[in-house]
Amino acid sequence: MNKTLLAAAIGALFVVGGAPVASANDRGHGINDRQHHQQQRIGQGVRSGELTRGEARHLEREQRHMRMEERRYRADGGMNRGERRDLHHDLNAASKNIYQQKHDAEKR
Repeated sequence: MNKTLLAAAIGALFVVGGAPVASANDRGHGINDRQHHQQQRIGQGVRSGELTRGEARHLEREQRHMRMEERRYRADGGMNRGERRDLHHDLNAASKNIYQQKHDAEKR
C-alpha cells in the first residue's frame, strides 16, 4: 500500500509540475496566434470588399505597431506580466477595430 501511495504522489508531482511549464509556453504562442488570426481577418475583409483600402491600411498599421511593441517587450529576454497584459489589451482593441470596420456601412 505504501508503494502505491508513493507512486500516486510522484505521479501527482509530475502532473502538477508539468502544468505551469505548458501554460507558460502557451502564453507566447497565444499572442502570436491572435496576431496571425487578426491578419487573416484583415485579408479576408479586403478580399470580400468589407474593408476599404484606407481601413485596411489603418488596421495593418495597428498590427505593425503591436508587432514592434512585442519585439520591444521581448528584447530583454521575455515579457513580464504587465507587458503581456498590455499586449493582450492592445490585441483586444485591434480585434474590436477589425470587427467594427468590417461591419460598418463602407464597402470597397
